[in-house]
Order: sequence, then structure tokens, then C-alpha cells
Amino acid sequence: YQNDGDSVWRLFYDTIKGGDFRARESNVYRLAELSNNIIDQAVAQGVPFAREYSGYLANRSFGGTQVSRTFYARGQTGQQLLLGAYSAMSRQVQSGQVKHHSRSEMLEVVTVDGKARGIIVRNLVTGELSTHLADCVVLCTGGYSNAYYLSTNAKGCNTSAIWRAFKQGAFFANPSFTQIHPTCIPPTGENQSKLTLMSESLRNDGRIWAPKNIEDCEKNPKDIKEEDRDYFLERMYPAFANLVPRDVASRAVKHICDEGRGVGVRIHGKRLGVYLDFDGVINDIGLSKVEEKYGNLFEMYERITNEDPYVEPMKIYPAPHYSMGGLWVDYNLMTTLEGLFAGGEANFSDHGANRLGASALMQGLADGYFILPQTIANYLARNAFDEIDEDHVQVKQALDSVKHRIDKLMHAPQAQFSPEYFHQRLGKILWEACGMSRERMQLEQAIVDISALKEEFWQKIKVTGVDQDLNQTLERAGRVADFIELGILMCKDALNREESCGAHARVEHLSEAGEARRNDEGFSYTAAWEYLKEEFKLHEEHLNFEFIKPTVRNYK
Repeated sequence: YQNDGDSVWRLFYDTIKGGDFRARESNVYRLAELSNNIIDQAVAQGVPFAREYSGYLANRSFGGTQVSRTFYARGQTGQQLLLGAYSAMSRQVQSGQVKHHSRSEMLEVVTVDGKARGIIVRNLVTGELSTHLADCVVLCTGGYSNAYYLSTNAKGCNTSAIWRAFKQGAFFANPSFTQIHPTCIPPTGENQSKLTLMSESLRNDGRIWAPKNIEDCEKNPKDIKEEDRDYFLERMYPAFANLVPRDVASRAVKHICDEGRGVGVRIHGKRLGVYLDFDGVINDIGLSKVEEKYGNLFEMYERITNEDPYVEPMKIYPAPHYSMGGLWVDYNLMTTLEGLFAGGEANFSDHGANRLGASALMQGLADGYFILPQTIANYLARNAFDEIDEDHVQVKQALDSVKHRIDKLMHAPQAQFSPEYFHQRLGKILWEACGMSRERMQLEQAIVDISALKEEFWQKIKVTGVDQDLNQTLERAGRVADFIELGILMCKDALNREESCGAHARVEHLSEAGEARRNDEGFSYTAAWEYLKEEFKLHEEHLNFEFIKPTVRNYK
């Protein structure tokens, strides 16, 4: 590919800075070093990356960078990478190297003598519980943004696997570090079940603006004159303009809407949306070129909103998207529970307090293809493992605990409400107290409210059907129970961190302009939480910056 004055060092620097200096230098530098290998791997698997006329792989910019370094496949890069990885795995399944268990959910980590030695799984079709034993366990189960109920994640995404590991002894790092993505389709009412992401790539060519005057918010955007439009990101951050990092862009959009200059449908009396406008780029390069670059995204937007983004600007508003927090891991990606490894979004390792665009794909591929195969092999080579089977006492205990939990969910004393009811209530508490802005009194109240919700859940959760069959209500109930407990930990972590950094915006520690103010003396550490029988104990892993000196993030 052509390169754009880019380098391993520059990617390393951008990622550390983008995470607001709350990530380990060693892990991030390794990620930057592996970044080119990832592209070679994906190309070899047949991922159809965009190419220039010359045949070189094409690149474009994403938030938080001033170079074009992101390889892409139209507006569906993640999906194409998934298909490439999945097809490669299917080949191994076909050859007998991999045994694939789809439609299964992990409900417990089996620990024997303090080491992870397997998992308990429920077959989602038959309800059958089964035990899978091994010499080590690897979790690559994604993030927990669905704790907020409304998020851009698939509805099936949950925290249960990593929460079970947490309860077995794996530390949970930075649980309050959750990313709010600025370019999502705004909510339209109280009864939505999820939100939809519009790719960050749209910020390459789209210009984000809001009316300068509140009285113009009800007007058709085409009727608002150019001089009455506030291109606020370009005004506030001229060096990066519309490509500032996600946390910075999200706070700016929220600030505009809080001023009363939002557009779109009113929810609780406030318009939640700003415009993402493609008029300029359509005039510059033509409709057909824009359609070639973003056609699938524009089509998706029109199907959801019944508005044509070629004719009128898109409306966007921030929404929960990614979790930088996750299981604490060492340099080898092993958790504090020996023999349990965590990769991708399930761990906390690379993004600090804010993730830059496309870095989740980069981290997941680096962990899976280039790091874990080496570190797991090293672990297995250096350890001896006793033979265990399903009759081992600790394996039986793990299975019994899963059965007991399912029975408890199925037979609540005063069964009244669905899992959805509790999840919506949890999401509302979390979004208001531990979402885009956090404040001490709200967080303290949220911990009280979620603790009360937990008590009510176990008294009044209603699961219909039977457990020995397909039962999606039972699945959701178990996941919501874990989300509720996680919600308490998220608020405790946010309450403990008396600073603003990246996506963690404590109102008490924001500048007048709404910028994050870090406290490097008091909080330059990873908060690793340990589970101690209904209590959480904090451990601090202090961050040492040998190569990049922490400075105030400046995108102006």
C-alpha cells in the first residue's frame, strides 16, 4: 500500500494518546508492530479490501489520526473480516482440526486447584448441560455495552462469560471505561430494543453541524442558510475537525443538544440529534463515487429512518458501542486465574480510556492470530496437567452450581416481570449515571438503586417455559442477572476514579469547554477489581510511561 507518512511509532503514539494515557505502553507497542501482519493475514484469507486503480490496497482516515492508515472494505470492514476468519475456521472444522459447538452458551468456568480447566455449557436448543474439560480456557466473548440496554451491539451480546470468570478469581479491569460512539442513528422512542451504528468512515467525508439558532431546529435542514449552521467540531478542533476521537466528538454532540440546539424527535423534552451532511462531497466527487464508497450505509440508514441521506443530511447521536474495560490480563493475555486467557474485547489490554476507530478489529486479530497461539503454547509447554474427568469433585460442584442458578431463575418467589423489564430499568439507571457524563451523587444513588433492583430481580423474575428445551427467556434472565451485578461494579469504578479521562467524563473534572481533565498523580493506574463474596476489592496496576510522556490531549 502507499503509506501516508505513517509508521509503527506513529500508530503506537496515536493509540496511547487516543486512550488518554491509560493503557500499557508494552501492549500497545506490540499491537502497533503486529498491525501490518494482520492485513497480510486477512488478505491471504480472501478479505476483499478496497484497492486503488494501481492495485495497491486503499486507505482512509479514522478518528484520532491525521494519516490515512485504515484498510477497509466499503462500509462493512468488520463483517468482511469476520467472514474471512469464519471461512478459515470452517476449513479447519471440515478437516477435523476444530470441533465447533454452535448454539451453546457458557455458564461457568471449571476451576480445579486454582487453575481454569474447562467450562460448563448449556445447549440453547435442547437445554442440556454439558462439561468440556481442557488444560486451559480461552475467552473471546466480546464486550458488555448491552448493560445499557440500548446499544449498537447485537442483542445477544452479554457479559456472562467474563462475569463467571470474574467470580472464579479473574480480576476485572476498568469496568467503567465504556465507549459512546458519536455516529449512531438517534433513538426515536421509549420502546426501541437497540440502536444502529453508522460507520465512523462517514466522518471522512460528512460534515457534522447543528443550527446556530434554537428557533431553526424545527426547520427543514435545506432551509437553514450556510451562515446559520454551526460546524461545531471544525470550529472547536480545527486540526482534526470531524475526525476527533470518539469520546471528544460524543461530548461535543451532547453539549450541543444540552444547549437546546439538537434536531429530530423530542425524547423527554430534548431533541437528541445533530446533522451529518454529505452535500459537499456529493458536489465535489459526484453521486456515483459517494454511492460506491458508502452506498450500503446510506441504504441501511434509509431503511431504518425512511429518509434519503443523498437528499437530506443524516441525523446522528452518540450511543454505547464498545467496552475498553474487561478481564485484566498480563502481557501474555492470561488473567489472574491461572490457565484462563482472554482475547479481544473480553480483555482490557490495549485501549486505555478510549478506543480509536478500527482498533477493535486490529486488537482482536492480533490477539487471536499472533499473540495467543504463542502464549498458550508457552503455558502448555511449561506446565504439567493432571488428568481430570466429569467425576472430579470440583467439576461436579461447578455443574451443581449452574443447575442451582437455573432453578433459582425458574422459580422466583413472586414471579411477575420479564427479563426485559429489569434490563430496561437497569439501562436507564446506567445511562443517566454512568453514561456520557458521570457525577458523584448520581453514581452513589445508582449503586443504591441497582442493588435494590438486584434484590427485586431475584424475587420477581418471571421465566416461562421449561429449562430442558429452547427457552430464550431463561437465556435473557441469566444475562440480565449478570448485567445487574456488573452495573454496580461499573458505578463503583467510575465513583472511585476522581478524574476525567477519555470516555470517563466525571462532571467535577471537566474544563469549562467540556474537555477531560486527568489526574495523573492520583489515577495513572489500571483499576483491577477482585470479587470477594459480594464485595469488590480494588488493586492498582500503576502505568509507567517510558517512551511517551503523558500530556494534555489536544486535538485543536
